[in-house]
Amino acid sequence: EGGAAAAKAAITARGAVGVQVVAGDVYREGISGITADDIAMADRLGYVVKLLAVVEQPARGEVAVRVHPAMVPTDHPLASVRESYNAVFVEGEAAGELMFYGRGAGGRPTASAVLGDLVDAAVNLRRTPTGYVQRSGSPSGLARARVRPIDELASQYYLTIDVVDRPGVLEKVAGVTARHKVSILKLEQVGLGDEARLVIVTHMAAERDVQATIADLRHLDVVDRVGTLLRVVGNE
Repeated sequence: EGGAAAAKAAITARGAVGVQVVAGDVYREGISGITADDIAMADRLGYVVKLLAVVEQPARGEVAVRVHPAMVPTDHPLASVRESYNAVFVEGEAAGELMFYGRGAGGRPTASAVLGDLVDAAVNLRRTPTGYVQRSGSPSGLARARVRPIDELASQYYLTIDVVDRPGVLEKVAGVTARHKVSILKLEQVGLGDEARLVIVTHMAAERDVQATIADLRHLDVVDRVGTLLRVVGNE
């Protein structure tokens, strides 16, 4: 359910952005809702599904930290990270795109990381740490920042909807998305006997608008079930 990744996201935010963040501040979704059909459809559309921990600084004094599965284009560097390997992908204004890659699990890699932390702790006991600038009001020496809630963020989205297979369904679904200003980039229909599954990829949209869209879709008489919602990265 993304608990370990949320802790890593909080640590990354502290180190990369220099603000005080704890795991409880991190919006979190796990992978338990991902189905084999979602993985197959992602492959068909040119994506892989990855659990991402995302840290952003949308404005001075603010930080956005979240963990969730996402659809990543197959040509994105993060798409090739598999098995016990982890990667940190950094986008900087001046430096551009950087990626740090290595094993995130296993006896020797874990022992190496723990030993490195112990050495750092021992050195810090002997001299004043210089990694952070002490700021008033924060016991950790880090600045407090507003953690921007998930409903204020924007992304592209992948959404599946199981509907009755009859004329007029697409018009009703499109009417709901248009009402909430959620623009559709791709739409595919997959037959399911007497039903059909609509697979939608959106343009960039606000989280709150997408959630409002889903709430209204559930009340449509032609919708049997709103299925998987995944964020899509790397396109827009």
